[in-house]
Amino acid sequence: MATNGVSNGTSKVLDASKALDLLKEYESRDGLSVTDLLDSKLRGGLTYNDFLILPGYIGFPASEVTLDSKITRNISLKVPLVSSPMDTVTETDMAIHMALLGGVGIIHHNCSAEEQAEMVRKVKRYENGFILDPVVLSPSHTIKDVREVKEKQGFAGIPITENGTLSSKLVGMVTMRDIQFVRDLDTPLKNVMTPRSELVTAKQGIDLNEANAILQKCKKGKLPIVDSNDNLTALLSRSDLMKNHNFPLASKVTASKQLLCGAAVGTRPDDRNRLKKLVDAGLDVVIVDSSQGNSIFQIEMIKWIKQTFSHIDVIGGNVVTREQAAALIAAGADGLRIGMGSGSACITQEVMAVGRPQAQAIYSVCEFAARFGVPCMADGGVQNVGHIIKGLALGASTVMMGGLLAGTTESPGKYFLSEKGQLVKAYRGMGSIDAMESQKTGENAATGRYFSESDKILVAQGVSGSVADRGSVTKFVPYLQAGMQHSLQDIGVKSVTELKENVMNGTVRFEVRTASAQMEGNVHGLHSFEKRLYSS
Repeated sequence: MATNGVSNGTSKVLDASKALDLLKEYESRDGLSVTDLLDSKLRGGLTYNDFLILPGYIGFPASEVTLDSKITRNISLKVPLVSSPMDTVTETDMAIHMALLGGVGIIHHNCSAEEQAEMVRKVKRYENGFILDPVVLSPSHTIKDVREVKEKQGFAGIPITENGTLSSKLVGMVTMRDIQFVRDLDTPLKNVMTPRSELVTAKQGIDLNEANAILQKCKKGKLPIVDSNDNLTALLSRSDLMKNHNFPLASKVTASKQLLCGAAVGTRPDDRNRLKKLVDAGLDVVIVDSSQGNSIFQIEMIKWIKQTFSHIDVIGGNVVTREQAAALIAAGADGLRIGMGSGSACITQEVMAVGRPQAQAIYSVCEFAARFGVPCMADGGVQNVGHIIKGLALGASTVMMGGLLAGTTESPGKYFLSEKGQLVKAYRGMGSIDAMESQKTGENAATGRYFSESDKILVAQGVSGSVADRGSVTKFVPYLQAGMQHSLQDIGVKSVTELKENVMNGTVRFEVRTASAQMEGNVHGLHSFEKRLYSS
């Protein structure tokens, strides 16, 4: 018997032009709504591999898809990707490149407060608009001083003023070309510097676009900015112009044009002093880092941060339930971090019997937090582009990655050969025994994250291992970005915002995947194959 006019083999075939009209006779769209998909009473908690998103209509090229999304109430990213605050994932190099590529890096705190603040400072100095606190030397400083700046800071274009300070009269400039062939390191800079008369400068009050135009025209490496008395007030760098050209999506602070930088802190009393150092270094966003965020320690920490540093956005977590989220939102969190036990190097669910499947956690928390305008970050369990898109579809505004980035060139540590001869890097969960026993400071961040500082016996909630080489994030993150654009194109939406809206109004539909369906959707039936995700 035919249903809704559809032939069962004996009824007449309908006119093809009526195909779209026939859809109107069906009571609902094909597939499941997000609420039906995640009805835990029907099928229990789901995670990323347990479902698919059904395709929509493609009426635009993938290049038109925009990925802009908020990480906190006040900060947006062009690419909704965040590197995890793990000591085998994010230090200076990763944070710089994540920001250049449109995301943001969160620098770990398993180190001294001074070391972490210096990492933040390096990120903030990497790319500037007007450099308002440039390194300045005096004519009596030596070539040795310049080389020390080059070794520590990575640059050697240094303005020379009478007193060796900002707001002192500009008398010259030193670059590597001036000192390259001088062997005597004690040579005073007054003997080798380019004198003031040969420098191109701009007057204080000039806007950034005009200053950039001068820099492009004069073809110099640096443009000193001076006041009416010829005192140095700021500096502009040509290298920053090239970075602007090569990285158009870079995450920057609007006012200063510096790269966006995040860092993690714990909830101990000493973390308040740590945060003060980070803020002095230029920090933009802080993550209060706990494996279980709904604690009196974190609630008090968030309140203190918002009272003390009202201009700093705070992300609380980790949470997996509405109840946890409500407590942190009420405390003043500007964003939430979702995930407990879903990371590739995490064994919390196994050991503690506490946590939640990641898809279920994301939808539950995001649906609640959205009512208060609080963006959420999906943290853990991401293995590929598809998982990123699923996290965003369920309500997350950004996705945090740990293991997915740990094998890249920019992650901390060195490559080594595995027993099978494969190039790998060390990777460990912050709840692993290795991380908790890593006493780089008097108080270890890994034990603090799990409230284990005073424990006589450490109970691991993570493991140590290794991950395969993924090359540079300058290639890997653009691959993830392009994959996300093509995925949204397949779904039939042109932005992350539209994806979320269409999920909530029921336009974007889902389907549950059985174990057999998951096997079918992966590589199968081949004698051998090579899995290359993108061209190098």
